[in-house]
Amino acid sequence: MPQGKLLGVNIDHVATLRQARGTRYPDPIQAALVSEQAGADAITLHLREDRRHIQDRDVEYLKDILQTRMNLEMAATEEMLGIAKRISPEDCCLVPEKREELTTEGGLDVVGNLSYLEQYCAQLAEAGVRVSLFIDADPRQLEAAAAISVPVVEIHTGHFADAQQPALRVKELSKISEAVQLGESLGLQVNAGHGLDYHNVTDISDIAGVWELNIGHAIISRAVFTGLDQAVREMKHLISNC
Repeated sequence: MPQGKLLGVNIDHVATLRQARGTRYPDPIQAALVSEQAGADAITLHLREDRRHIQDRDVEYLKDILQTRMNLEMAATEEMLGIAKRISPEDCCLVPEKREELTTEGGLDVVGNLSYLEQYCAQLAEAGVRVSLFIDADPRQLEAAAAISVPVVEIHTGHFADAQQPALRVKELSKISEAVQLGESLGLQVNAGHGLDYHNVTDISDIAGVWELNIGHAIISRAVFTGLDQAVREMKHLISNC
């Protein structure tokens, strides 16, 4: 476990702004470099099937110039498997994906796709890519992830982040904490992410055993007002002082 939680900065929504107007700016590659200089420990980007934000060229360029780690989020499709093998990112996080969703809505169903994911993850591992599975805080999913020998899981924190009632937030936070403990006992590295912002992140980073937090929308949103360098530094400070 590193001293202080690691921060993966998701740069997808810089690319969202670029694609909205079909321009060359703002450049997610520049955003990645600024984030690294501000203290990010990894750069996360989701290459979606519909290429709504991150483009193939972004992934290719970033692989050549990042000083930290690339965490490539992707669906478990044959197309993405080929791209991951060719690009060889340090980390791949497999996520469920639906074309109509605004953002990832829930965790991967490892239990229901055990055989397929076992073979898929084995191919990534053979290519030298560390595999992570984005899952809900569900003991069955954690046990299934361990059963197919993936080294990392990322707990989906969206249900906690979206909870409006205090009692529900406490319930969801407890589920995440229990999932982290179980993941550790199964020998998994446990990361967390989705919906985390400057107001709720410390609840998650306070949980012993959480290794890395992946955060994008909140950081890019704050950067509109403060600049990206300061937005990353503020988030890094919050999670490092827990």
